[in-house]
Amino acid sequence: MASFRHAFITGASSGLGRGLALHYARAGTTVYAAARRREALEALARETDLQAAIVPVALDVCDAEAQEAAFRGAEAAVGGAFDLVVANAGVSEPSSARDLRWSAVRRVLDVNATAACVTVALALPAMISRGRGTVAVVSSLAGFRGLPGQGAYCASKAALQTFMESLRVDLRGTGVRAITINPGFVKTDMTAGNTFPMPFLMELPDAVKVMAAGLDAGRAVVSFPLPLYVAVKVLSALPRLIYEPLAGRGPTRSR
Repeated sequence: MASFRHAFITGASSGLGRGLALHYARAGTTVYAAARRREALEALARETDLQAAIVPVALDVCDAEAQEAAFRGAEAAVGGAFDLVVANAGVSEPSSARDLRWSAVRRVLDVNATAACVTVALALPAMISRGRGTVAVVSSLAGFRGLPGQGAYCASKAALQTFMESLRVDLRGTGVRAITINPGFVKTDMTAGNTFPMPFLMELPDAVKVMAAGLDAGRAVVSFPLPLYVAVKVLSALPRLIYEPLAGRGPTRSR
C-alpha cells in the first residue's frame, strides 16, 4: 500500500475531489486542495480540525499560467515533488448535436481534458527526476463510447483515457505511476440534477473508498462500480451499426 506524504488534488471543493481530500488528510497526508471557490476550500480545511492537513489553493484550472504558478509554489512548499497528484476538476453541460453550443463544448473540453492534462504535465518532471510518484486523472465510464446528448463530455473523458495510456507506456521504468479512474454514477452535486435513470448509483463515501484503494495499490485503471463497468464494456464491443441505434433510445451519463 502506498503512503502519500503530500498530495495535490484539483476540483477539491465538492464531490469526489472533496471526498478524496478528506480521506487522505485523515490518513495523515498533507493535501493541497485546489478549486475556484476559496470559501469552500477554507470550510474544507476547517472540517474536523484538519487545518494542518489541508492547504487551500484558490485556482481556476483553465488558466494554465495561474495553475503553473500555484503548482510550482505548492511544490516549493513541500520541498520537491508531490507523492500524489489527482486531476479531478470536471464539469458537464449538455451537448446534443440538435442544439450544439460551441461555448458549452469548449468549456467541457477545457476543464475536463485540457486542464487535467496540464495538471499532470506540471507534476511529472519532479516525479520523474525523483524516481517515484503517482499522477491520476478522474475520467469516467462515459469515456468508453459516445452517449446521446453528451458528445463533449464523452470526448473529454475519452481523451483522458488515451492520454494516460500513452503516459503509462512512456513512464515504464521511471518509478512513476499514471492512473486512470473511471467512475460510474456517484451521488454528487454534478449528478444531483440528472432526471434520467442512473443505474448502480453509488454513495460518495463508497466511491471514495474504491478510488483510494486503487490509488494506494497503484492500479493502472480503476473502473467502478463493477456491474456498470461490465455493461459498458459489453456495449463498447458492439459494432457501430448495432450500438448507435441502441444508444439513441435514451440519455445516459456517468460521473
